[in-house]
Amino acid sequence: METVEKLGEEIGLRRACDAIGVPRASIYRQRRATPVDSGAKTNPRRSPRSMTPGERNMVKEELFAERHINASPREIYAKLLDEGKYLCSVRTMYRVLHENQACRERRDQLRHPNYEKPELLATGPNQVWSWDITKLRGPEKWTYYYLYSILDIYSRYTVGWMLARRESTDLAKRLIAETIDKQEVFEDQLTLHSDRGPSMASHGVAQLLASLGVTKSHSRPHVSNDNPYSESQFKTMKYRPDFPKRFDSYEQSHAFCRDFFHWYNEEHYHVGIGLMTPATVHYGEAGRTRDVRQQVLLSAYELHPERFVHGKPAAPQVPAKVYINAPRTPEPAQEKGLPEPQCPQKPSASLTHPRSGYPSASCVPAALASVSPDNQHLTACPPFEHPSHPSENPGGVGAGPHESE
Repeated sequence: METVEKLGEEIGLRRACDAIGVPRASIYRQRRATPVDSGAKTNPRRSPRSMTPGERNMVKEELFAERHINASPREIYAKLLDEGKYLCSVRTMYRVLHENQACRERRDQLRHPNYEKPELLATGPNQVWSWDITKLRGPEKWTYYYLYSILDIYSRYTVGWMLARRESTDLAKRLIAETIDKQEVFEDQLTLHSDRGPSMASHGVAQLLASLGVTKSHSRPHVSNDNPYSESQFKTMKYRPDFPKRFDSYEQSHAFCRDFFHWYNEEHYHVGIGLMTPATVHYGEAGRTRDVRQQVLLSAYELHPERFVHGKPAAPQVPAKVYINAPRTPEPAQEKGLPEPQCPQKPSASLTHPRSGYPSASCVPAALASVSPDNQHLTACPPFEHPSHPSENPGGVGAGPHESE
């Protein structure tokens, strides 16, 4: 075996075993059975095809030479062949470059920065607004009307909207300025969130917000869920049964938007704000409305308490906090232990069945003879039967200016 090991270091283990006639499995079996001294350092066997350290240094010097500073390993390989030199293969050149951390992309590639996720919190009206622009199809192909909408994320109230024939920074500035003035927003009170559309990210809108003391916020690029409230409102509008496929004129589209926003603010009971209308929440009438609803539910409970299987009913509440991308709180680590054995032999274990009324008194346990394979007449329990169980809203529509003919 020692002869095979020595010869294998020179010509390889396969050739050495074939030359002497020893199975390679025997060599591997002996290697596993031979104890290894833990204090001795074992040197891994070097492949007979590998280059010597001196040869690798020659390849490294050639790759790092001044004349090859802008050439790829394939070009260096071809140039050396034309000069009558062969050092190694192209793949080995790449291995030498990787060992010296000299192999990377040479071009200056554009890398996307890691944009910070917007995390906005609103605990009352006029703290965080969300605005966006959507297209409404006109009477002909490639004709659109542009709907600007500003929404309060806490109350879902549309504080301002505008319909125009074009998307313009000047129109956006006009709508934002008039809406802020109408809602009497103070300096450093409001945060205005939007996506990265041309009008939203324009320099003119940024200057206007800075002069009014409004903090601007933008969605991350190529992320569709950073502006959910405006997108949800547009979906509600376009899924209305009276929403047409195309509008015949600007006047028809403007009349539709005026009726929609009145319904959305004054009549639409929104699930996200405790089934209140946006105007009720925006103008501070949500508490009184909920008290009235609670009294109605309690009166119904006193008349028929058996109909409320979960106890006294409670009217839905308006969320105290509304987020755009709520921050994630780390979950507390839970210690994993062995499951509690539910053994009837334990002194503290309950011997009663978890289902009430089971087993019934008419259920007779089967005798030992009845469960024998030779006996076909098995005693069965009858099926168990369950017992039978005997104001006005203040404020107006938040319509902003619209573009005239």
